[in-house]
Formats: sequence, C-alpha cells, structure tokens
Amino acid sequence: MIRRLIIIFLFASLGASAQTMPLAGKWQYRLDPEDKGVKEEWFNQRFERSLQLPGTLDDAGVGNATRLTPDSLNKEILLMLTRKHSYTGPAWYAKEVTIPASWQHKSIRLTLERVLWNTRVWVDGKECGADESLIAPHRFSATTVLTPGKHRLVIRVDNRKRYDMSTRDMAHAYTNGTQIVWNGVIGKLQLEARDKVHILQMQAYPDVTNRSVRVAVQVNNESAAAANGRVSIQAGGKTRSLEAAFPPGVSTHELQLQFGENMKTWDEFHPNLYTLKTSITAGNLKDAASTTFGMREVTNKNALLQVNGKRIFLRGTLECNIFPLTGHPPMDRKGWQKVFSSAKAYGLNHLRFHSWCPPSAAFEVADSMGFYLQVELPFWNKNAGKDPAMNAWLENEAARISAEYGNHPSFCFWSMGNELEGDFQWLENIVASLKKSDPRHLYTTTTFSFQRDHGKWPEPGDDFYITQYTRKGWVRGQGIFNSIPPSFATDYTKETDSLPVPIITHEIGQYSVFPNLNEIKKYTGVLDPLNFKAIKKDMERKGLVQLAPQYLLASGKFAANLYKEEIERALKTRNFSGFQLLDLHDFPGQGTALIGILDAFWDSKGLVTPAQHRMYCSAVVPLLRFEKATYTNNETFTATAEAANFSENAITGVTPEWTVKNKQGALIASGKLEAGQIPLGNGHTLGNISVDLGKIKTASELTITLRIGEHRNEWRIWVYPSETPTAPASVHYTRSLPEAMQWLNEGKTVLLNPDTASLNGVEGRFAPVFWSPVHFPSQPGTMGILCNPQHPALAAFPTAAYSDWQWWDLITSSKTLVIDSLPNLTPVVRVMDNFFKNRKMANVLEARVGKGKLVFTSLDLHRNLASRPAARQLRYSIEKYMAGAAFRPTVVLTEQQLKGLMK
Repeated sequence: MIRRLIIIFLFASLGASAQTMPLAGKWQYRLDPEDKGVKEEWFNQRFERSLQLPGTLDDAGVGNATRLTPDSLNKEILLMLTRKHSYTGPAWYAKEVTIPASWQHKSIRLTLERVLWNTRVWVDGKECGADESLIAPHRFSATTVLTPGKHRLVIRVDNRKRYDMSTRDMAHAYTNGTQIVWNGVIGKLQLEARDKVHILQMQAYPDVTNRSVRVAVQVNNESAAAANGRVSIQAGGKTRSLEAAFPPGVSTHELQLQFGENMKTWDEFHPNLYTLKTSITAGNLKDAASTTFGMREVTNKNALLQVNGKRIFLRGTLECNIFPLTGHPPMDRKGWQKVFSSAKAYGLNHLRFHSWCPPSAAFEVADSMGFYLQVELPFWNKNAGKDPAMNAWLENEAARISAEYGNHPSFCFWSMGNELEGDFQWLENIVASLKKSDPRHLYTTTTFSFQRDHGKWPEPGDDFYITQYTRKGWVRGQGIFNSIPPSFATDYTKETDSLPVPIITHEIGQYSVFPNLNEIKKYTGVLDPLNFKAIKKDMERKGLVQLAPQYLLASGKFAANLYKEEIERALKTRNFSGFQLLDLHDFPGQGTALIGILDAFWDSKGLVTPAQHRMYCSAVVPLLRFEKATYTNNETFTATAEAANFSENAITGVTPEWTVKNKQGALIASGKLEAGQIPLGNGHTLGNISVDLGKIKTASELTITLRIGEHRNEWRIWVYPSETPTAPASVHYTRSLPEAMQWLNEGKTVLLNPDTASLNGVEGRFAPVFWSPVHFPSQPGTMGILCNPQHPALAAFPTAAYSDWQWWDLITSSKTLVIDSLPNLTPVVRVMDNFFKNRKMANVLEARVGKGKLVFTSLDLHRNLASRPAARQLRYSIEKYMAGAAFRPTVVLTEQQLKGLMK
C-alpha cells in the first residue's frame, strides 16, 4: 500500500549505504542579544570566538555571570539552583566543512539532536530553512548547497520563548528549574548523506494477539523521476519484501511479519527487543536502515492496566529534567543508566516525564531494562486550545514525538501535559487524533487538572486517569495524614469506586527533607547551589549548623515512613493501577523542593537502603491491615495479612510467616498462615494475626514482620501500660504560668503544660513541609521532631530520634514554641523548622527558673488522657524523670522569658 504524506524529516538509524560526518569539535560563535544578526547578514561574516559543540554556552562559561550571593536567605536565592552564566537570545555558530567527492548526487541532511528552541541554518550565505522543537531533533535538507568541497555552515540558535506553553516557565522542557534555558546544541551534531531514494523512517506496530508486526516504511525520492524497486524487512529471523513504486516525494509502504509460536514479548520482566532491518533498492540506488521495537501491547481492560494481557502496577516517580551538573538531560545511554538503575534498585518500574519528552538515549535504556514510561507534551498552563499558533506547534510536537520515539516499547503512556486547564474540547480532539494515528500507547487528556468540573473524574477520551482526588475523596496522604488519626487498615476503595478507566495517583508524597549541606561540593558543573550555601550561612549565624546532619537524618527518615504508608495504601486498593511519587529524588528547583530519599544526583542520602525500600515497593509486597499505631497492654493486636502480587505469575507453594519482636530483638510472638496460591493482582487475603499484648509490662516498641518466601515487610507499633503510676508528689503539674511561678519561686519542681490556645507559636502539624516552604510559604512549615531517644526524660517513652506514628496525637494536639528569644539550650523535644526560616523551635524544654526546676511543654498532656495512651505515657516518663536525681537543668530562664512564650 502506498500513501502520500506530509512528513517530518526523520532519518532512521543509518545502514551501510549511508555516510555520516560528525561535526563535533571547535565552532566559532557570536552572541546576538540585540537580534540584529539576520539583518546585518552575520551568516556571511566571521566570528572571532570559539567553543565546543555539542555543548552549551553555559558549558563554555559564556553569558552574563550571576550577581547573586548566598549572604542572605531570600526567595530569589532559594527558588532554584543558580546558573553561573546565563544568556537568552540568538546565538550564532559557524564551522567550515569539507564535503567529500563521494557525496556528489547524494541527499544530504544536517541533524541537531536537541536544541532550545528555534534554529535557522545557512550554507555559504544561502538559507536552508528553519525549525522549532523542544523535544525532537532539528533536521535540515542541504542537498543543493553542500556540493563536494569546502563550505561555511552557520547555525543560528534562538532560545527565547516562542509560545505561552508554560506558566512562569515551569514546564520542564523549557525552564531554569534544573534543566536551564541553555543555548547551543547537544547530542548528535552531524551531516548524513544517502542515495536520492532513501528511507526516512520505519514505524513498527506490534499485534501481540496475532503474533505479528505491521511495518510502515516511509521512502523519500528526491529525484525528479519516479522509480521502481523493492522494499524488504527482516526481524526475528523472519523476512518479507514487496515490489514498490517510489514516486517523487514521500511514499509509505506497509509490510507485515508473522512471528508465530516463537514470538518473544516485551515487559518489565523480559524486556525482549527485536531489531527491524529495512532495505530498499531502486535501480542502482539503495538504502538500508534499522530500528528496534518490542512485541508489547498495553491495555486497560476492566479499568485496570495490563501489558500483554497481564495486569501491571506502576511504581513510578517523576523525572523533571533534573541534571544539576549540565543543566540539560544526558544525550547518551551512560547518563540514563544511572537514572534507571537507581530507580530499579529502589523497586520502581515506571518514570513519568513531567511536561517534557526525553531524548532517544532515555528510551533505549528504558527499553533494555523494562521500564514503563509516561511522556508528556511540553505543556503546563491554563490556556489549552486558546492560541491557534501554539495549538499548531503542540500538534506538531505531538507528531514528532510519535515519529521519533513511537517504536520504543517502553513508551507506554502519553499525557497532553501537566495539570492543564483551558479548552478541554481541543485537548480531547488532539487525544482522539493521536489515538487514531498511533495506537501503540494509552492516552490521557491531562495529568490531573484543577479546573472546575475537571480533574475529579476521567475525561471522555482518557485511556487512564491521573489524579490526587476523585469526586469521592482524596487518594493521597496530603489530604489525610494531618486530619485523620493513623489507621493502617485504610485504602482508597470508596474513592475509586466505579471509575471507568485505570487510576494512577498524582505526585504522591512531596514530603520535604532538610538539605544535605555536604551535598554542596557535588555541584561542580554549570549550576551553583547558592540555595544550599545560603541555608548553611543562615544556620551558622543562628548557631544551628552543627544540627544540620541530624536535621537531614530525622526529617528524611520521617519522610520515608510517610512514603511507605502512601505506597502501601495504594497497593492495598484493588482499583488502583499505580502511583507516581513526587519524588524518589530531590528537585532543587521550584523553591528548593528537597522531597526525595535520594538527592538530585540519584545518590543515597543515607535514609533508606534499596533493600529496605523494596520491602514495600516491588513486584511482590506483603501487606498488613491493622487499626492503629498505639495500644495498651490490656488489648489484643489484630491484623489481616495481604499480598500485592504484580510479578510474572501466581505465587504457589509458599507459607506466609509472621513474627513480633521487641526493640531488643526478643521474640514476642510468631506464627504461620495457611499456604495457598497468590494470584496476580492485589487485595489477596492471606489470613489473620492475633497477639495478646498482656505480656508487655513496660512501654515497648514492637516490630511486626510478614514474610512471603523471599519477600518481607515490617511495621512498628507501640504498646503502653493500661495504667500508669500516680505522679510523684515532688512534681507539681500546672497549666497556669502564675501558679508555676509561685511554685518555682518556692524552689519546687514544676511541669508547666499550658493550654495550647494560650501559647504563641506555630500550629502543630504532623506531616512535614509540603513540597517547599518557599513555593508554598503559608503552610505551618515544620519538619518533624528531633530528640535524643536516650534522654532520661524519654526513658519510659520509646521513640526514635524523629517523628513516627506514635507521635501523631501528641503533635496534632500541640503548639510549636519558637524559642529564638531564649538563651541557647537543648530542648528535650526539638521541632525542626523549615530551611527557609531556621527558627529555633521546641515542644519540650527544661530550665532552672527562680529557685526551682521546670519542664515546659507545648504538647497537650492533660486532655482525655484515658483515651490518649501516648500522651499519658509521655507525661509519666517526663514526671518520672523530673522526680529523679538526673533532672538537673543548667540553663536559667526568667519569668519574663516564659511570658514571651505565652499570648
């Protein structure tokens, strides 16, 4: 079959008949900030300075040097990493090239693999055309001007914004948020020569059900006369050919290969790839090219995702073009191997490219490692469909994405952009058009939306649906963890009932972690971490810098616990098809959003090991449902064991086992559950666990472990005595400052616990900063507690150094004290402030006041203690400490200083 098409020039991988001339090396350049180069015909002029291409002006240290310094903590400094040099506008690049005699009568193309944003090309002063794309190679026909001999090739690159496709330039295809608005050329930079009749591209359309692949071969005949010849394809030991006519221009020829019983499919467990080799002949002219593809079919049957008919669950994170050394994505496989290897080590099988499309190297690595990718148009705005010029450009970008990257089996999911608003009919139209032209992917209209009457339910054309809440409620912890007491029996079944297509949760997590100030030395490239440096200087001024490593560890382990619960709730929900974390690694843009358990380089922060993360984030995850985190020893701990099995096959012949141990490793209880088959999917009940807690005589932290063969997972609960001894008579408890002062002046020992309504301070909030205290400055903005678990005041209250679930009631019932006005002291329970403010904060502090000794706490240790075992136990632990010889506070506070903490 032959069809005439208007095409985007796309050379397939070169065959033996093609010749290439790499243009990497020294180029002359000239900046054009006044945009006068075209008018003054710079394409006919010589440039005095030189740099290396492929590369960027930032690489060469060219542009305006930053004037920012890290001497103050302000929004401009903390908004993102700082470019050491920056330039926006046209820049001209020139190089002499020598065309060999063998290229006579050849078709010649110039390829610039990735450029921001617009390019124009001249050869010996004759213009060869213009191009504009953020996600696909720029290609130019130079057949008529590059004759054998020497020529001067000039490229004008203009990185100015051309369409309003991104609010505040936040879309990651065009931003300074870690990718920077660089100017230059990266990736392949080369000339290619082929016969006048040659292959432009090959598209492989797998049909897994019928074990075949349909191949569409585009052939370009640049000669004036029609030619007759043959098209042949080969893959997997199968061949097919046909006689073909090649009229002048572009023709498309379709062939089909049948693989039969030996067909190998592609998925995350077996990323089998086929190499498709294509050759054409037309008289004395010939060409050959190759591409890879996979026999993969992604479907959404029963509102659940499947690959090749088997259910999958996306365990994903975002990739927001975060490459802080170069300011642009890697263009080779090596750079992407670090990304995907790190993601795989932590149990992921999915990456979402937020508002951008990566280069070929990313797809190639994902293909080889079995990752499921979501690609998005370079679009994040509220004006969808409202600008005809931008609409046309986005539609063209979509066509280029399909043509350039569509063969990659890892390219499974496609969204029109991030959190889009505007004309949804235009969005639906572009989705419908793409579905018709390229059925190899599943499509969604937008990756969530805040627009009224949208976002809470799938759009009519969606194949899958990404959201943070439905019209029935939240499906991520952001809307739950601060307002609802922790329950580990919870999932999102009610919120996802009756959804017509698969649901993937949108950007779950976003729990901020304190900066790793030791990370500063890793920034050896084009970006300067002035944000980190400014935080460090601010902490030095305030005498807090020595706490930075502890802040990192405490906030990070706390965030990791919250991520664990986020992931497990998703895995427990039968209607879910996956989640997308924001993020497994840090995003130092958009207000220094350090929300990863890995840093921006995909390196560990020392918070969670890959093995620990895979306990709750892998193809097979043991799960427990239980009601709460804190118990008393007159209760029975009960739980229901489950499994999420998204491996290759059902699990058979394994007997699930469970144990309960205390912090010292002593076995409290254990048992086995009934052996049985665990099918693919989730929500599979394995049995019940019951443990009488009566044998726990002292406050204890217990770890419950569930094993399913080689897979294990674990959870912590806290058990307290159902009754605590009466407070020591030597400790005087009060909620009144005047009463406390009377006792203190008499030399007594006082526990002052005012009503939180009477305190100055910050609202008690369990979850840490959401995303960034700079990007969202109005939130309470604390990052959890920091304490010394060995402090004698906590001897009867088991705790780690950081917030955990037993602290939920205490923190949400508290007011966080700001103690900047007090003398330097070490709180019993410190609260970590966010890095934008770095205030000294506390929930429990001790001091000498008057003739007496004081513990001052802003945690509510008074109200309803009979039903608040953690609060009751902490009060007992503090009072027991205060009655003992170890209570010897050294810092002296005055009545006036205490009054400063009160309203």
